[in-house]
Amino acid sequence: MNITHICLATFFLIPAAYAADKQSMDGMPMDHKGMNMQTDQQAAGQAATATGTVKKVNLEKGSVIIAHGPVEALGWPSMTMGFKATPDQLRTLQQGDQVEFDFVSKGMNAVVTRIEKH
Repeated sequence: MNITHICLATFFLIPAAYAADKQSMDGMPMDHKGMNMQTDQQAAGQAATATGTVKKVNLEKGSVIIAHGPVEALGWPSMTMGFKATPDQLRTLQQGDQVEFDFVSKGMNAVVTRIEKH
């Protein structure tokens, strides 16, 4: 077999190998023992508690802007940022309210899980 035959065989076999690699894994048994799997909370984001002052409530967008103090659990300094919240959580809030709240942060997305006025 010469180099031309090897190159042609490789040229024709690469697409078949690629297609075989992309087949679905549905129905294949998976053994997860020993794997370091994240908990649901970790997969959803990091939970933290903070205190702050409500700067703006936007019912239409489902968000609240809060100027909060440092969040030690996440290593965040004091800052003003937006949080997603439910309509029930937002209805009780007004600009200037002092609040303590729990939230889950995943990247740049933060969602209030509990909020109480001081």
